[in-house]
Amino acid sequence: MNNNWQVYIILCSDNSLYTGISNDVERRMQQHASQRGARYFRGRQPQQLVYLESGHNRSSASIREAAIKKLHRLNKEALIRSRGNEMMVAEDIQCAEKPA
Repeated sequence: MNNNWQVYIILCSDNSLYTGISNDVERRMQQHASQRGARYFRGRQPQQLVYLESGHNRSSASIREAAIKKLHRLNKEALIRSRGNEMMVAEDIQCAEKPA
């Protein structure tokens, strides 16, 4: 079983929180920043990866993503604060600059 899928939350330019999954978060962040990612980023830019949860397979990552997306913002913020140990990893992954 492939357990290298991750669930992530991105803080966006409009202060919204986007939740997604990937087996390569750095690549996915670059896709979001260059408009090749989710449609959600049309009209807003990813600013910072604020949450990263590892150790999932594709199925469990999708289930966890759906559960997080159903949370109210305050609960998402509490989740982000509670996982400070993984935030150091998230801070190392920066959004790519949008091409000129």
